[in-house]
Amino acid sequence: QVQLEESGGGLVQAGGSLRLSCAASGSIFSKIAMGWYRQAPGKQRELVAGISSGGSTNYADAVKGRFTISRDSAPNTVYLQMNSLKPEDTGVYYCRALYTGQEYWGQGTQVTVSS
Repeated sequence: QVQLEESGGGLVQAGGSLRLSCAASGSIFSKIAMGWYRQAPGKQRELVAGISSGGSTNYADAVKGRFTISRDSAPNTVYLQMNSLKPEDTGVYYCRALYTGQEYWGQGTQVTVSS
């Protein structure tokens, strides 16, 4: 069982920065692939960035060069550093963990970018 808790969302002006955190429970953190997803109003949830247990990363084209995903085993946390934010980055950001074919989701944190 993996429990996830996101934090760090908020309201920011376009061009600003935010850092999201996702704290994971359990002793298997180092074996878990993690990802950040977002869902804008009226749209489907989409992948923003992912990081494997080995540290390999991937990003959606829309955020490449602006967002950085990272992980730290002490504490068991995944981060999403978001720079040069745009109004279209607005949405609820969710943390996802994938382990042995089972996925776990956090409750989400709201990010609002004003123009």
